[in-house]
This record gives sequence, C-alpha cells and structure tokens, in this order.
Amino acid sequence: MRWGTLAGTGAAVVATAVVGSLAVDAGGTWFRELRKPRWQPPPQVFGPVWSALYADIAVASAVALSRSPAPAGYVPALAGNLVLNAGWTWVFWGARRPSWAAVEAAVLTASSADLLARTRRADPRAGAALAPYVAWCAFATALSTAIARRNR
Repeated sequence: MRWGTLAGTGAAVVATAVVGSLAVDAGGTWFRELRKPRWQPPPQVFGPVWSALYADIAVASAVALSRSPAPAGYVPALAGNLVLNAGWTWVFWGARRPSWAAVEAAVLTASSADLLARTRRADPRAGAALAPYVAWCAFATALSTAIARRNR
C-alpha cells in the first residue's frame, strides 16, 4: 500500500464523516419523538462503529488503489459510495425523511457491495475487510425502513 494513497482515501472518508455529521441532531426533539424499534442500538454505539468502518474503508480502498493497475472504475465507485454515505444523514436528519432515507440506505448498501467486489478483485483480503461495512449498511437499511414504517 502506498502511504500517499492512504492519505488520500483517509482524507476522503474524513470529509465524508464531517459532511455527514453536520446534519445529525441525535438529541433534538424531532429524533427523540420518532417511534423507533426496540432493537435500535443506543446512540453511543454509532460513533465508534462508524469510526472503525471509515478507517476500514480508507485502508481497504488504499490497498485496492495501490495495486498496479488500479481496478477500473474504482475511484468513481468509491466517490459515489462516499457521497451516498454522507447523503444518508442529510436525507434522514436534514430533510427529516425516514422513508427516503430507507431507499437511500438500500442504494448505499448496493454501492457498498459493489465496492467490496471491486476491492476483492484487487486484493481478496482488503475486499473481505469491507464485509462489516456492507453488513452495517444493510442493517442501516433495515433500521431506516423500520423507523419509516413506524412514522408515516
């Protein structure tokens, strides 16, 4: 892995995290009043989970991009995934549209699975490292859908 590539993917995921976090208001009245499923994790779980997943995306993507040649279409796939990632928070929190966020989370999950497949073609271990990201996005889809159904 090239350190410059890791710096670039690291900067991209940090930017994603910052842009996404600007929309979050977990302590706000709107969110507190939403009906949520009992299986929703406590709020303090999300920060550590996302921090680990963002680090994972940065490293796995840096490994894939350090291969020569880099996988075709990888940079646009990664960029699109990160835009979807940050976009979910703006749809859910910013626009306050849980039903739209559920659809967006499903698209994010598909994009994350595609990113995993592209990464795996470059380096099987780096691809496997993205499996928790895909699983968490699928969980986010289920959670967003459950919240949308309870709050029509």
